[in-house]
Amino acid sequence: MQPLVSVIIPCYNHRQYILNSIKSVINQTYKSIELIVIDDGSKDGSFEEIKKIESECQERFIRFECYTRENKGLSATLNEAIQWCQGKYVSLIASDDIMFPEKTSRQVEYLENTPVIGVFSAVAIIDASGNAVTTRISSKTSFSFEDIILNKHDLPACTQMLRLSTLKDVNGYDESIKVEDWYLWLKLTKDGERLDYMPEVFCGYRVHDSNFSHNHLAMYNDMKKIIQDYKFHFLYPLAEYKINRQITKALFKINKSFSGYLWLRVSNWFRYYLMKLKIWK
Repeated sequence: MQPLVSVIIPCYNHRQYILNSIKSVINQTYKSIELIVIDDGSKDGSFEEIKKIESECQERFIRFECYTRENKGLSATLNEAIQWCQGKYVSLIASDDIMFPEKTSRQVEYLENTPVIGVFSAVAIIDASGNAVTTRISSKTSFSFEDIILNKHDLPACTQMLRLSTLKDVNGYDESIKVEDWYLWLKLTKDGERLDYMPEVFCGYRVHDSNFSHNHLAMYNDMKKIIQDYKFHFLYPLAEYKINRQITKALFKINKSFSGYLWLRVSNWFRYYLMKLKIWK
């Protein structure tokens, strides 16, 4: 018997994309899937679009759960959906992204034969109309805590498949931050576990004007808060330095003179830290 896979789609104001996302799960070659869709208080008619395909979902999936409620944010929605999951593995995909047909089958096969907590894959970058723009394939096949905290990872969130038991062990997502994936991956790998990567293209990541990832300054500020949990780790100073660099670059686009001053302060701080290390030795 095939292990059950839980697929989660959180939806917020993606009326024009949500049906394509659901249909991509319907078209998976793997059969033993339950689908959980939570509409996070959309204002654009997204839930009405989902209802159009409800009967097809009920026929296709082992179990289909779909409902709407007031807006609570992405992390809260993901945690809510995780509590509904009954599968051995879980895949999470945004309501504007798509899965390619072999994704679930190939990743289940991998996890059934490899003792890791999760697996990701290469990704196709698609535009708002669904046209492929480029393909992103990492040269690495595995990522550790050190890779993730130093931002040396390439883990497209839409491609992930994780062990549900492990996801619950770390209490899912932190609802107080926006960079929910990065913090989750740190928690999953902090005790020496790894996240593996398959160089096959299993998903399409859609780039459009409303993507949160375009707000780089907000993301990096959240990352700076997150690494405070690891301030006693030997890589903390370098991780903080790299995040400060990214904040400076983001600010540079807003105010060139101020960011130049800030970059000088960051550089001097890191130089001073290295000098202290040499003295302490």
